[in-house]
Amino acid sequence: MQVVDSLDALRAARDALHGSVGVVLTMGALHEGHLALVAEARRENDHVLTTIFVNPAQFGPGEDFSRYPRDLDGDLALFERAGVEVVFTPTPALMYPPGFQTYIENGPVASGLEGDSRPGHFRGVSTVVAKLFNLTRPTRTYFGQKDAQQVAVIRRMAADLNFPLDIIPCPTVREADGLAMSSRNRYLSADERRAAAVIPAAIRAAGERHAAGERSPEALKQTVRDTIAREPLAVLEYVSIADARTLHELDAPTDQPVLLSLTVRIGLPRLLDNALLPLELNTRAGLIEYLGRP
Repeated sequence: MQVVDSLDALRAARDALHGSVGVVLTMGALHEGHLALVAEARRENDHVLTTIFVNPAQFGPGEDFSRYPRDLDGDLALFERAGVEVVFTPTPALMYPPGFQTYIENGPVASGLEGDSRPGHFRGVSTVVAKLFNLTRPTRTYFGQKDAQQVAVIRRMAADLNFPLDIIPCPTVREADGLAMSSRNRYLSADERRAAAVIPAAIRAAGERHAAGERSPEALKQTVRDTIAREPLAVLEYVSIADARTLHELDAPTDQPVLLSLTVRIGLPRLLDNALLPLELNTRAGLIEYLGRP
């Protein structure tokens, strides 16, 4: 495995990869969710290239940039065992050199949900992803559906700016109790980790109501609120029922699939989760069938 941390070294390493290249962009602190993306990239491409970069531009004031978990040596060992051929590990100074002033501004897809909760977040995400797309030149790139709004924003950006690549959404990888795998789960104490199981429980409860015929967005959201309220350590920040492609919030019942999203604060950590309803769509084939390719 080749580890590169300069633009010239990355370009040389990328030029040496002939055939299709699957790219997985990460901020490190790897878990099985990241490795599942790498496995998909290996299965579908001749080569796999990954990046590790904690992007300061997507963190707002008072957020956890300085304490975001970092374990470069451990991450590199995991990537090597997973069969990655090239890992790009830039510094903030490399990605945002003195005089840097060009950012991508997103449209309505970046509004609401995390766009409202974290102003400027998707501006930073889209800018760094566009830069990394230009540098790594993926044939296909793989993103976890856990960050559903991020996937929607990046798909829209890639389509609008004519990036010649396929963006592949992959199902959320979950712990045994259903909690979505996340680097921020490392922040949870033992009691908080136990309490976090209420998040997938709320998704299952809403999914069961949807399967039983409930289509009212407000009724489905209330199911989530009621479930979360039963856990004293959990504070629901928002719950949404939206169009999965546009993220337009839905007020009226529909028989079309919808995206259920929620963010819950448990102690200090802020945990995101989501699922398509009906729940049966939350597979690789279901995501691609419903969301399509960019």
